[in-house]
Amino acid sequence: MNKGFASDNNSGVHPAILAAMEAANTGHVVGYGGDSYTTQATELFKEKFGDTTEVFFVFNGTGANVLALSTVTQSFNSVICAETAHIQEDECGAPEKFTGCKLIPVEPVNGKVTPDAVLPHLKGFDFEHHSQAKVISISQVTEMGTVYSPDEIKKLAELAHKHNMLLHMDGARIANAAVALDMDFKSFTVDCGVDILSFGGTKNGMMMGEAVLFFNPELTKQTKYLRKQSMQLYSKMRFVSAQFLAYFNNDLWKETATHSNKMAKLLEAEVAKIPEIKITQPVSANGVFAIVPKEIIEPLRERFFFYMWDEMLSEVRWMTSFDTTEEEIYGFVKLIKELLK
Repeated sequence: MNKGFASDNNSGVHPAILAAMEAANTGHVVGYGGDSYTTQATELFKEKFGDTTEVFFVFNGTGANVLALSTVTQSFNSVICAETAHIQEDECGAPEKFTGCKLIPVEPVNGKVTPDAVLPHLKGFDFEHHSQAKVISISQVTEMGTVYSPDEIKKLAELAHKHNMLLHMDGARIANAAVALDMDFKSFTVDCGVDILSFGGTKNGMMMGEAVLFFNPELTKQTKYLRKQSMQLYSKMRFVSAQFLAYFNNDLWKETATHSNKMAKLLEAEVAKIPEIKITQPVSANGVFAIVPKEIIEPLRERFFFYMWDEMLSEVRWMTSFDTTEEEIYGFVKLIKELLK
């Protein structure tokens, strides 16, 4: 398969991550997280987010979101999220199946949940005929490639806490957000009032494995049981933890995310020169959304595969990765121009 712009999940694994997994593949260690690699990785997360952070490693992003939400909800609760949120659109109903909760999707602004969109759903508290709103869930980076500012996150956290609710962040692309904001992770999560974070690395050079971070230990009394019950407890956990050790070593995460963001900005700059292409969202991280003439989409996808976002609008999504090259960007733009002749 030719390299394309379909998804940062389509990229391979960074060589340093593979090397770390190979280095961990020596001898026997205690399974299920009782190993030195997991201890070290947990301590690294505590250094970055605070000593009270509780860390639970899981297999994938959907598992991270499900564990995060199921820990803090009961079946009569509801979770408010964007209409475009991954938990709403791309997790096959897993959050609803495993939590029993009602998801309440709201119309986003450039992919972002706003207090104004949430407010109409903050009703029916203590009324047994109404699902009880418990969590606001946001994605950072959003599914539209945009990034919440710290102030936007603070306002949502304040709104949630005012109503005895929690703020969850789906951080599948959190490294790209940190680079875009030029901030450390803690500054736009813990310091802004985020209660639970699904911390992803798979889209930024890791092979697999995510971490669920709870910033209040009191929330996690049942989490270890839920992780096992939801089939997210990895027996050979050292191979997840070793990846995070390499990911944080010498800020590898920043190097890879900086590159993928840079490639998206280059792609934006080049396609902006083409009158027939209309960019539809601010390019803040590693995604470019654009309306493209329908007649060139299929021949373009044959050489550089990517996904349609909205077929009615002829809107596409182009994602860049840690291994995207400038040559691929220029080759892609050249082909667009040729097809438009």
